[in-house]
Amino acid sequence: MTYLLDQLETADMLEIDGLHAFDFQLDDGLLDQADAAAEADESFASDATVLRIEVQDGRERKSWQFSYNAVMEADYQAADDSWTLDGHQLRCFSATTASSDDE
Repeated sequence: MTYLLDQLETADMLEIDGLHAFDFQLDDGLLDQADAAAEADESFASDATVLRIEVQDGRERKSWQFSYNAVMEADYQAADDSWTLDGHQLRCFSATTASSDDE
């Protein structure tokens, strides 16, 4: 099963509602708590904010924050490789790197 949180941990950029966001943060402390619960084979849920996103849209600064529970409940849309998160469309992007090694 694919989880948005897994993609967020490796993403370099997000797109939210068509706006590109380079400025986003995950709450590492909360993620550590979730990992510890998983290792102990315990369930974990939290309404605490795990994801913060900020975007400059022209002169307007927009920001979003999402709870751990909301991120874990996000719906994956395979048709366009996006996620529906609390009514917002979110895409994750990872930077591509070119190898300088001759093969």
